Amino acid sequence: MITILALLSAVLLLLFLHPYISYPLSLLLFRERPVRRGAGPRPHSASLFFAAYNEERALPAKLANVAEIKALHPATDVVAYSDMSADRTLEMLSARPDLLRVVPSTERTGKATGMRRMVATSYADICIFTDANVLLDPVAVDRLLDYFSDPEVGGVAGTLRYINDADSLTAEVSGLYWRLEEWIKRRESHCGSIMGADGSIFATRRHLYPEVPPHLLDDMTVSMSTTFAGYRLIHAADVVAYEKNATASADEFRRKRRIACRAFNTHRHLWPQIWRSYGAADIYKYVSHKLLRWLGLPILALSGLCATAALLLAGQAGWALALWAAAAATLLLARAHIRPFGQIGEIFLSISAIFVGLTDSWRGQTYQTWAPAKSRD
Repeated sequence: MITILALLSAVLLLLFLHPYISYPLSLLLFRERPVRRGAGPRPHSASLFFAAYNEERALPAKLANVAEIKALHPATDVVAYSDMSADRTLEMLSARPDLLRVVPSTERTGKATGMRRMVATSYADICIFTDANVLLDPVAVDRLLDYFSDPEVGGVAGTLRYINDADSLTAEVSGLYWRLEEWIKRRESHCGSIMGADGSIFATRRHLYPEVPPHLLDDMTVSMSTTFAGYRLIHAADVVAYEKNATASADEFRRKRRIACRAFNTHRHLWPQIWRSYGAADIYKYVSHKLLRWLGLPILALSGLCATAALLLAGQAGWALALWAAAAATLLLARAHIRPFGQIGEIFLSISAIFVGLTDSWRGQTYQTWAPAKSRD
């Protein structure tokens, strides 16, 4: 029994680490599948969409960025949705009809509904999605359209770069995590499709746009739906977006909790299609990249409990006590922001927020609307 518990603890620990270490490395073993830009006609038209709620502080930079994009690609139809903002967001958007069209709302609906309403007003070949606080490389539209000249490509995710890693420990750890995420997406794309796009910058063919329930993640649902239709969802390293991360742990915890709840609600909605549409390799990608990360905290806790039980059965109560004392000491040092314990603490908060979001999902909770993180600006 002691051996079984020790082995189970080790297996669970490896399973916890798999999405971050062994899974990324395993992608190096997959056969490369190059994107064939130029293999088909390049789409002629594109619409750029973003939803905003109380974003008056971010809008001056956003509007200047839209002007840069329009200068290079004047035919781009830019559409903004104001989700019944309580500040000057709608006023500031409406003041620039030379740059964009505004779709206002008379009630809080959430991003998914806003995106659906904007897409319904457009007849462009390609839909490009971004966020109000995200700035795009002005050449992003042309580069995105180039990727869609491969007839197998149904969706393209750009590369997000956080620009304030040095502002706090929270921003530093989030930035480090995101660089790993971007590397994983590049490797997934090299051998087929990525497992969902981030809402900061991605694009799809308009005819593939699905019906997205209001309480689900629109970026995950819309981007993955392209793969269910038999197209590839790829990552583009040369399509770049820039964003500021939250700098306060409390803001980041709330953000991750909300996203995790909506992500798991989305998982339950999409899983039947994933099971029907994906082969073994893509199911391996999805479980490794998504499902195991969401379940990280209970997997880690079970590993610790199995290790404790093995030590107690072996008569090593002192080592069992030392194991938990070390964990408690690490968290105490993390609260004091002592390196590297501070980084470990931020990682633990992150996986805890994800698990709390999952429990919200299991209890039927939804997060349909959102608000900007105060510590982001």
